[in-house]
Amino acid sequence: MRRGTPGGGMDERHHVRVAVIGTGFGGLGAAVRLRRMGITDFVLLERAGAVGGTWRDNTYPGCACDVPSHLYSFSFAPNPRWPRNFSGQEHIRAYLEWVTDTFGLRPHIRFDSEVTAARWDHEELRWVVDTATGTLTADVLVSATGPLSDARIPEVPGLDTFPGRVFHSARWDHDYPLRGKRVAMIGTGASAIQIVPAIEREVTRLSVFQRTPPWVLPRADRRITPAEQWLHSKVPLTRALRRQLLWGIRELQVGAFAKHPGQLKVIERMAARHLRRTIKDPELRRVLTPDYRIGCKRILLSNDWYPALAKPHVDLIPSGLREVRGSTLVAADGTEAEADAIVFGTGFHVTDMPIARRIKGADGTTLAESWQEHGMQALRGSTAAGFPNLLFVIGPNTGLGNSSMILMIESQLNYLADYLAKLAVLGQGTALAAKRSAVERYNAWVQRRMARSVWNTGGCVSWYLDDQGRNTTVWPGTTGEFRRITRGVDLAEYDVLHVRDREGAAR
Repeated sequence: MRRGTPGGGMDERHHVRVAVIGTGFGGLGAAVRLRRMGITDFVLLERAGAVGGTWRDNTYPGCACDVPSHLYSFSFAPNPRWPRNFSGQEHIRAYLEWVTDTFGLRPHIRFDSEVTAARWDHEELRWVVDTATGTLTADVLVSATGPLSDARIPEVPGLDTFPGRVFHSARWDHDYPLRGKRVAMIGTGASAIQIVPAIEREVTRLSVFQRTPPWVLPRADRRITPAEQWLHSKVPLTRALRRQLLWGIRELQVGAFAKHPGQLKVIERMAARHLRRTIKDPELRRVLTPDYRIGCKRILLSNDWYPALAKPHVDLIPSGLREVRGSTLVAADGTEAEADAIVFGTGFHVTDMPIARRIKGADGTTLAESWQEHGMQALRGSTAAGFPNLLFVIGPNTGLGNSSMILMIESQLNYLADYLAKLAVLGQGTALAAKRSAVERYNAWVQRRMARSVWNTGGCVSWYLDDQGRNTTVWPGTTGEFRRITRGVDLAEYDVLHVRDREGAAR
């Protein structure tokens, strides 16, 4: 839904204190924090025509969150009216629209303003940002594009010869009716396990290409009753206690994921029992049984994934897609399937985020180039060496394997707030440049802690890892610990630049 100030053009070199890229949870959260600090000289640059980020883009059948609703929301904007334990895409998007209106953010949003380039002006100590609707400058640039924003479709030989419809789960083609069609689902990740049960009743034949089976646990979803909603609305303490309980349970799980993966065997047995209860065919059960430790890949939640795969018109092909020959899809093991439509549930550009190719730092190097040798790195997940006054929301090594990303976002907003407060004290014409030594020291500490984690030792290849096998995505600790280390900016980790300085430092 698009309301309020439209995108519109921007005057050449229009200047703001802060420019924020994106209007998902991270971007909207940053905007609320800025307003609460009394900063109103900022813009939100949104490439689409509405807010919501991944919850605007992902509209595929069955789309829902796998984190409980009362934990997957801002602490400063509680919603007592969540309809289910695990809310659907439409409810989360409506929540983000409500946040936008409640906190008066629409006048700050520039819709249809995709950032095409951003470069650091080391003489003026400001960012020059080119967008689809004009150019502006900003003292501080905040990248809140998120890791699940740019869909990834693999290069498959012959895909251009396919005569039917092809689309990604994050770009669902609602104009193409699936009823009576032969559909191929490529991938068995978090999106696929929601899509397959939602569409299998409509299609004539559903071929699911599985490269690696996921671990799946039952989904404890239910409707939140009107009485509960009333209680949470009238007695806020009950809502806060519910959130605290959900948070505490997940904090207690972190040790198993990050330090003692052997403890996850208990959860693994639960998942294996879930599989045995729902899949009676021993051969199908065999190909659905992972050969890696649970938690190495994202643990999925579903009660209807396995029953859908057991349907007679659903074929599980235990191999990835190798090539396309007209309307025939050929798997890596030689299995062939005919299809009228191909749906790719193949994830996103996470460790090679496209925005990194568009941002140039103090020496003219892009962020992507600076990360090429050692992978994505950022001090406390927030700032990168060589890129003064650039901050991330959901930066490198801030992802979670078992809890709500909103908790991590709010921690990074604390860091952003203190960063801006420090700049205000230092005065106009100043900038902060993260020292390369500080970034490298922090990253080495994170990677040492990651070495024992299930994400690194579980025996799988996941989207948490980059193409060199480095885990540049996950945070190997509790959300409480991350909040402590992002409570404030340590100026000893930064060089203070002044307008009179003509070179950005990055020691």
